[in-house]
Amino acid sequence: MTIPGSHLSIWGRFRQMTVSLIAVFMFTTLVLYLAGAPPWPAYYHITRGALGSWIKFSHVIKAWIPLMLCSCGLLYTFRIGLWNIGVEGQVMIGAVLATAVLRTGVDDSAPMVSFFLAFPAAILGGSAWAIIAGWLKTRGEVHEIFAGLGMNFVAQGVILWLIFGPWKRPGVASMSGTALFPDYLWLSYVPGFRLSPVGLVMAIMALVATALMLRYTRIGLNLKAIGANARAAVLFGLRPGRYMLLAMAFGGGFAGLAGAVQVTGVYHRLIPAISSNYGYLALLVVMLANYNIWLVPPVALFFAGLNVGSIQLPIVLQVDSSLAGVIQGALVLTVLAVHGFREWRKIHRRRSTENMAAKEAPADV
Repeated sequence: MTIPGSHLSIWGRFRQMTVSLIAVFMFTTLVLYLAGAPPWPAYYHITRGALGSWIKFSHVIKAWIPLMLCSCGLLYTFRIGLWNIGVEGQVMIGAVLATAVLRTGVDDSAPMVSFFLAFPAAILGGSAWAIIAGWLKTRGEVHEIFAGLGMNFVAQGVILWLIFGPWKRPGVASMSGTALFPDYLWLSYVPGFRLSPVGLVMAIMALVATALMLRYTRIGLNLKAIGANARAAVLFGLRPGRYMLLAMAFGGGFAGLAGAVQVTGVYHRLIPAISSNYGYLALLVVMLANYNIWLVPPVALFFAGLNVGSIQLPIVLQVDSSLAGVIQGALVLTVLAVHGFREWRKIHRRRSTENMAAKEAPADV
Protein backbone atom coordinates (compact mmCIF):
# COMPACT_ATOMS: atom_id res chain seq x y z
CA MET A 1 0.00 0.00 0.00
CA THR A 2 1.35 3.37 -0.93
CA ILE A 3 0.68 6.49 1.05
CA PRO A 4 -2.50 8.00 -0.39
CA GLY A 5 -2.06 11.53 -1.59
CA SER A 6 1.70 11.56 -0.91
CA HIS A 7 2.40 12.65 -4.49
CA LEU A 8 0.04 15.62 -4.35
CA SER A 9 0.93 19.26 -3.88
CA ILE A 10 -0.36 21.25 -0.93
CA TRP A 11 -3.11 22.64 -3.16
CA GLY A 12 -4.05 19.13 -4.30
CA ARG A 13 -4.30 17.91 -0.73
CA PHE A 14 -6.38 20.92 0.27
CA ARG A 15 -8.70 20.30 -2.68
CA GLN A 16 -9.16 16.65 -1.73
CA MET A 17 -9.90 17.55 1.90
CA THR A 18 -12.42 20.16 0.73
CA VAL A 19 -14.18 17.59 -1.44
CA SER A 20 -14.29 15.20 1.52
CA LEU A 21 -15.73 17.88 3.82
CA ILE A 22 -18.43 18.78 1.27
CA ALA A 23 -19.36 15.12 0.91
CA VAL A 24 -19.44 14.72 4.70
CA PHE A 25 -21.67 17.80 5.05
CA MET A 26 -24.13 16.64 2.37
CA PHE A 27 -24.40 13.08 3.68
CA THR A 28 -24.74 14.23 7.29
CA THR A 29 -27.52 16.62 6.25
CA LEU A 30 -29.30 13.71 4.59
CA VAL A 31 -28.96 11.57 7.72
CA LEU A 32 -30.37 14.36 9.90
CA TYR A 33 -33.27 14.86 7.51
CA LEU A 34 -34.12 11.15 7.46
CA ALA A 35 -33.92 11.02 11.26
CA GLY A 36 -36.50 13.77 11.55
CA ALA A 37 -34.06 16.37 12.91
CA PRO A 38 -34.06 19.74 11.11
CA PRO A 39 -30.52 20.02 9.71
CA TRP A 40 -29.82 23.73 10.27
CA PRO A 41 -31.05 23.85 13.88
CA ALA A 42 -29.09 20.64 14.49
CA TYR A 43 -25.89 22.23 13.19
CA TYR A 44 -26.58 25.33 15.26
CA HIS A 45 -27.01 23.37 18.49
CA ILE A 46 -23.95 21.22 17.76
CA THR A 47 -21.88 24.37 17.30
CA ARG A 48 -23.36 25.97 20.39
CA GLY A 49 -22.82 22.81 22.42
CA ALA A 50 -19.13 22.81 21.48
CA LEU A 51 -18.32 26.52 21.38
CA GLY A 52 -21.09 28.16 23.39
CA SER A 53 -18.84 28.94 26.36
CA TRP A 54 -15.26 28.53 27.52
CA ILE A 55 -16.30 25.62 29.71
CA LYS A 56 -17.85 23.82 26.73
CA PHE A 57 -14.78 24.55 24.64
CA SER A 58 -12.60 23.09 27.40
CA HIS A 59 -14.55 19.84 27.00
CA VAL A 60 -13.73 19.95 23.30
CA ILE A 61 -10.02 20.33 24.07
CA LYS A 62 -10.31 17.50 26.60
CA ALA A 63 -11.57 15.26 23.77
CA TRP A 64 -8.99 16.69 21.34
CA ILE A 65 -6.04 15.57 23.49
CA PRO A 66 -6.47 11.75 23.26
CA LEU A 67 -7.71 12.10 19.69
CA MET A 68 -4.51 13.91 18.75
CA LEU A 69 -2.32 11.33 20.51
CA CYS A 70 -4.00 8.46 18.65
CA SER A 71 -3.80 10.35 15.35
CA CYS A 72 -0.07 11.00 15.80
CA GLY A 73 0.50 7.29 16.35
CA LEU A 74 -1.49 6.39 13.25
CA LEU A 75 0.69 8.64 11.10
CA TYR A 76 3.61 6.26 11.66
CA THR A 77 1.69 3.16 10.63
CA PHE A 78 0.00 4.81 7.66
CA ARG A 79 3.40 6.10 6.54
CA ILE A 80 4.64 2.54 6.10
CA GLY A 81 1.35 1.32 4.66
CA LEU A 82 -0.24 -0.41 7.66
CA TRP A 83 -3.84 -0.06 8.80
CA ASN A 84 -3.50 -0.01 12.57
CA ILE A 85 -7.15 -0.76 13.35
CA GLY A 86 -6.01 -2.09 16.71
CA VAL A 87 -5.35 1.42 18.04
CA GLU A 88 -8.56 1.18 20.06
CA GLY A 89 -7.26 -1.83 21.97
CA GLN A 90 -3.89 -0.16 22.45
CA VAL A 91 -5.62 2.74 24.20
CA MET A 92 -7.36 0.24 26.48
CA ILE A 93 -4.19 -1.63 27.39
CA GLY A 94 -2.38 1.64 28.08
CA ALA A 95 -5.21 2.58 30.44
CA VAL A 96 -5.03 -0.83 32.12
CA LEU A 97 -1.31 -0.60 32.83
CA ALA A 98 -1.58 3.00 34.01
CA THR A 99 -4.35 1.89 36.39
CA ALA A 100 -2.25 -1.03 37.60
CA VAL A 101 0.60 1.30 38.53
CA LEU A 102 -1.71 3.80 40.22
CA ARG A 103 -3.28 1.02 42.28
CA THR A 104 0.03 -0.09 43.77
CA GLY A 105 -0.60 1.83 46.95
CA VAL A 106 1.82 4.74 46.64
CA ASP A 107 0.79 7.22 49.37
CA ASP A 108 0.07 10.89 48.92
CA SER A 109 3.61 11.89 49.89
CA ALA A 110 5.00 10.82 46.51
CA PRO A 111 2.30 11.10 43.82
CA MET A 112 4.84 12.11 41.17
CA VAL A 113 6.48 8.70 41.50
CA SER A 114 3.19 7.10 40.46
CA PHE A 115 2.88 9.39 37.44
CA PHE A 116 6.49 8.82 36.37
CA LEU A 117 5.81 5.09 36.43
CA ALA A 118 2.24 5.07 35.10
CA PHE A 119 2.83 6.95 31.86
CA PRO A 120 5.88 4.91 30.71
CA ALA A 121 3.99 1.73 31.64
CA ALA A 122 1.05 2.82 29.49
CA ILE A 123 3.36 3.63 26.57
CA LEU A 124 5.12 0.28 26.83
CA GLY A 125 1.81 -1.55 27.17
CA GLY A 126 0.32 0.08 24.09
CA SER A 127 3.51 -0.58 22.12
CA ALA A 128 3.63 -4.24 23.16
CA TRP A 129 -0.04 -4.72 22.24
CA ALA A 130 0.57 -3.18 18.82
CA ILE A 131 3.72 -5.23 18.25
CA ILE A 132 1.70 -8.42 18.74
CA ALA A 133 -0.52 -7.40 15.80
CA GLY A 134 2.59 -6.39 13.85
CA TRP A 135 4.24 -9.73 14.57
CA LEU A 136 1.12 -11.57 13.36
CA LYS A 137 1.36 -9.47 10.19
CA THR A 138 5.07 -9.95 9.50
CA ARG A 139 5.51 -13.52 10.76
CA GLY A 140 2.10 -15.10 10.55
CA GLU A 141 0.89 -13.31 7.39
CA VAL A 142 -2.29 -12.24 9.21
CA HIS A 143 -3.62 -8.98 7.81
CA GLU A 144 -3.19 -6.18 10.32
CA ILE A 145 -6.87 -5.23 10.09
CA PHE A 146 -8.03 -8.64 11.31
CA ALA A 147 -5.24 -8.89 13.87
CA GLY A 148 -6.03 -5.41 15.19
CA LEU A 149 -9.76 -6.05 15.46
CA GLY A 150 -9.12 -9.30 17.29
CA MET A 151 -6.76 -7.59 19.72
CA ASN A 152 -9.41 -4.92 20.35
CA PHE A 153 -11.90 -7.55 21.50
CA VAL A 154 -9.29 -9.15 23.74
CA ALA A 155 -8.40 -5.79 25.31
CA GLN A 156 -12.07 -5.06 25.99
CA GLY A 157 -12.42 -8.47 27.59
CA VAL A 158 -9.41 -7.80 29.82
CA ILE A 159 -10.93 -4.52 31.03
CA LEU A 160 -14.30 -6.13 31.81
CA TRP A 161 -12.61 -8.99 33.67
CA LEU A 162 -10.60 -6.56 35.79
CA ILE A 163 -13.58 -4.32 36.56
CA PHE A 164 -15.82 -7.22 37.56
CA GLY A 165 -13.01 -9.27 39.07
CA PRO A 166 -9.76 -8.30 40.76
CA TRP A 167 -10.34 -4.52 40.57
CA LYS A 168 -14.04 -4.40 41.37
CA ARG A 169 -15.27 -1.70 43.70
CA PRO A 170 -15.45 -2.72 47.36
CA GLY A 171 -18.59 -4.76 47.88
CA VAL A 172 -19.95 -4.31 44.35
CA ALA A 173 -19.01 -4.94 40.74
CA SER A 174 -20.36 -2.14 38.58
CA MET A 175 -20.25 -1.09 34.94
CA SER A 176 -19.32 2.36 36.23
CA GLY A 177 -15.77 1.06 36.59
CA THR A 178 -13.23 0.77 39.36
CA ALA A 179 -13.17 2.97 42.43
CA LEU A 180 -12.00 6.54 41.93
CA PHE A 181 -8.33 7.25 42.49
CA PRO A 182 -7.42 9.61 45.32
CA ASP A 183 -7.39 13.19 44.08
CA TYR A 184 -3.59 13.40 44.47
CA LEU A 185 -3.38 10.84 41.64
CA TRP A 186 -5.36 13.06 39.27
CA LEU A 187 -3.61 15.18 36.69
CA SER A 188 -3.75 18.81 37.76
CA TYR A 189 -6.35 20.88 35.94
CA VAL A 190 -7.33 24.49 35.44
CA PRO A 191 -9.92 25.44 38.11
CA GLY A 192 -13.38 25.77 36.62
CA PHE A 193 -12.46 24.10 33.33
CA ARG A 194 -11.50 20.56 34.41
CA LEU A 195 -8.84 20.66 31.68
CA SER A 196 -5.39 19.27 32.34
CA PRO A 197 -2.54 21.46 31.03
CA VAL A 198 -0.25 18.42 31.30
CA GLY A 199 -2.37 16.49 28.82
CA LEU A 200 -2.47 19.45 26.45
CA VAL A 201 1.33 19.78 26.57
CA MET A 202 1.65 16.05 25.87
CA ALA A 203 -0.54 16.32 22.78
CA ILE A 204 1.41 19.30 21.41
CA MET A 205 4.74 17.59 22.11
CA ALA A 206 3.49 14.44 20.37
CA LEU A 207 2.56 16.50 17.31
CA VAL A 208 5.95 18.23 17.13
CA ALA A 209 7.91 15.04 17.79
CA THR A 210 5.97 13.16 15.10
CA ALA A 211 6.48 15.94 12.56
CA LEU A 212 10.23 16.02 13.21
CA MET A 213 10.55 12.24 13.25
CA LEU A 214 8.72 11.64 9.99
CA ARG A 215 10.31 14.51 8.08
CA TYR A 216 13.89 14.85 9.30
CA THR A 217 15.06 11.47 10.56
CA ARG A 218 16.31 8.34 8.84
CA ILE A 219 13.50 6.37 10.44
CA GLY A 220 10.88 8.61 8.88
CA LEU A 221 12.57 8.42 5.48
CA ASN A 222 12.79 4.64 5.64
CA LEU A 223 9.15 4.31 6.69
CA LYS A 224 8.14 6.42 3.69
CA ALA A 225 10.35 4.42 1.31
CA ILE A 226 8.93 1.09 2.46
CA GLY A 227 5.38 2.43 2.33
CA ALA A 228 5.91 3.61 -1.23
CA ASN A 229 7.53 0.40 -2.52
CA ALA A 230 8.51 -2.35 -0.10
CA ARG A 231 10.19 -4.49 -2.77
CA ALA A 232 12.40 -1.66 -3.96
CA ALA A 233 13.27 -0.81 -0.36
CA VAL A 234 14.65 -4.32 0.13
CA LEU A 235 17.09 -3.71 -2.71
CA PHE A 236 18.46 -0.75 -0.74
CA GLY A 237 19.08 -2.93 2.29
CA LEU A 238 15.98 -2.05 4.30
CA ARG A 239 14.03 -4.68 6.22
CA PRO A 240 10.30 -3.98 5.85
CA GLY A 241 9.31 -6.40 8.61
CA ARG A 242 11.53 -4.72 11.17
CA TYR A 243 10.31 -1.24 10.29
CA MET A 244 6.68 -2.40 10.35
CA LEU A 245 7.16 -3.54 13.93
CA LEU A 246 8.84 -0.23 14.73
CA ALA A 247 5.94 1.74 13.23
CA MET A 248 3.45 -0.34 15.19
CA ALA A 249 5.46 0.27 18.36
CA PHE A 250 5.31 4.03 17.82
CA GLY A 251 1.61 3.92 17.02
CA GLY A 252 0.80 1.76 20.03
CA GLY A 253 2.94 3.90 22.33
CA PHE A 254 1.02 7.08 21.50
CA ALA A 255 -2.28 5.22 21.86
CA GLY A 256 -1.20 3.85 25.23
CA LEU A 257 -0.31 7.38 26.33
CA ALA A 258 -3.84 8.45 25.35
CA GLY A 259 -5.19 5.69 27.59
CA ALA A 260 -3.11 6.97 30.51
CA VAL A 261 -4.45 10.50 29.95
CA GLN A 262 -8.01 9.15 29.95
CA VAL A 263 -7.40 7.41 33.27
CA THR A 264 -5.53 10.17 35.08
CA GLY A 265 -6.97 13.31 33.54
CA VAL A 266 -10.57 12.55 32.51
CA TYR A 267 -12.29 9.66 34.31
CA HIS A 268 -9.87 9.17 37.24
CA ARG A 269 -10.64 5.46 37.18
CA LEU A 270 -10.83 2.58 34.72
CA ILE A 271 -14.19 2.24 32.98
CA PRO A 272 -15.35 -0.18 30.25
CA ALA A 273 -15.55 2.62 27.64
CA ILE A 274 -12.20 4.15 28.60
CA SER A 275 -11.16 4.54 24.95
CA SER A 276 -14.32 6.54 24.10
CA ASN A 277 -13.91 5.27 20.51
CA TYR A 278 -11.10 7.79 19.98
CA GLY A 279 -9.02 5.11 18.29
CA TYR A 280 -11.56 4.55 15.54
CA LEU A 281 -12.27 8.27 15.28
CA ALA A 282 -8.55 8.96 14.88
CA LEU A 283 -8.54 6.77 11.77
CA LEU A 284 -11.17 9.06 10.31
CA VAL A 285 -9.23 12.17 11.33
CA VAL A 286 -5.99 11.05 9.67
CA MET A 287 -7.75 9.96 6.49
CA LEU A 288 -9.72 13.19 6.20
CA ALA A 289 -6.51 15.16 6.79
CA ASN A 290 -5.08 13.21 3.84
CA TYR A 291 -2.24 11.93 6.03
CA ASN A 292 -0.82 15.45 6.37
CA ILE A 293 0.37 16.01 9.92
CA TRP A 294 -0.33 19.76 9.93
CA LEU A 295 -3.94 19.21 8.87
CA VAL A 296 -4.51 16.66 11.63
CA PRO A 297 -4.91 19.18 14.53
CA PRO A 298 -7.75 21.24 12.95
CA VAL A 299 -9.53 18.14 11.67
CA ALA A 300 -9.20 16.52 15.11
CA LEU A 301 -10.58 19.71 16.67
CA PHE A 302 -13.54 19.58 14.30
CA PHE A 303 -14.42 16.03 15.28
CA ALA A 304 -13.82 16.68 18.96
CA GLY A 305 -16.28 19.56 18.70
CA LEU A 306 -18.77 17.36 16.88
CA ASN A 307 -18.35 14.67 19.52
CA VAL A 308 -19.05 17.11 22.35
CA GLY A 309 -21.65 19.29 20.61
CA SER A 310 -23.82 16.42 19.37
CA ILE A 311 -24.69 15.58 22.97
CA GLN A 312 -27.07 18.58 22.84
CA LEU A 313 -29.26 17.09 20.09
CA PRO A 314 -31.33 14.67 22.22
CA ILE A 315 -31.85 17.40 24.85
CA VAL A 316 -32.79 20.33 22.61
CA LEU A 317 -34.39 18.71 19.56
CA GLN A 318 -35.94 15.74 21.39
CA VAL A 319 -34.40 13.21 18.98
CA ASP A 320 -33.13 9.79 19.88
CA SER A 321 -29.85 9.83 21.79
CA SER A 322 -28.33 7.38 19.31
CA LEU A 323 -28.40 10.05 16.58
CA ALA A 324 -24.99 11.35 17.67
CA GLY A 325 -23.50 7.92 17.02
CA VAL A 326 -25.34 7.68 13.71
CA ILE A 327 -23.83 11.00 12.62
CA GLN A 328 -20.33 9.82 13.47
CA GLY A 329 -20.94 6.54 11.64
CA ALA A 330 -22.18 8.46 8.62
CA LEU A 331 -19.03 10.56 8.69
CA VAL A 332 -16.88 7.43 8.73
CA LEU A 333 -18.74 5.87 5.80
CA THR A 334 -18.59 9.10 3.79
CA VAL A 335 -14.85 9.55 4.24
CA LEU A 336 -14.23 5.90 3.40
CA ALA A 337 -16.38 6.27 0.27
CA VAL A 338 -14.47 9.39 -0.84
CA HIS A 339 -11.17 7.64 -0.13
CA GLY A 340 -12.28 4.57 -2.12
CA PHE A 341 -13.43 6.73 -5.03
CA ARG A 342 -10.07 8.52 -5.14
CA GLU A 343 -8.23 5.20 -5.19
CA TRP A 344 -10.55 3.88 -7.93
CA ARG A 345 -9.88 6.97 -10.06
CA LYS A 346 -6.14 6.59 -9.53
CA ILE A 347 -6.22 2.95 -10.67
CA HIS A 348 -8.49 3.78 -13.61
CA ARG A 349 -6.18 6.56 -14.80
CA ARG A 350 -3.12 4.36 -14.49
CA ARG A 351 -4.74 1.59 -16.53
CA SER A 352 -5.88 4.09 -19.17
CA THR A 353 -2.34 5.44 -19.44
CA GLU A 354 -0.94 1.92 -19.78
CA ASN A 355 -3.47 1.03 -22.47
CA MET A 356 -2.70 4.18 -24.46
CA ALA A 357 1.02 3.49 -24.21
CA ALA A 358 0.45 -0.07 -25.42
CA LYS A 359 -1.56 1.15 -28.42
CA GLU A 360 1.05 3.73 -29.41
CA ALA A 361 3.92 1.27 -29.13
CA PRO A 362 5.27 0.16 -32.58
CA ALA A 363 4.24 -3.34 -33.60
CA ASP A 364 6.90 -6.00 -33.95
CA VAL A 365 7.86 -6.69 -37.54
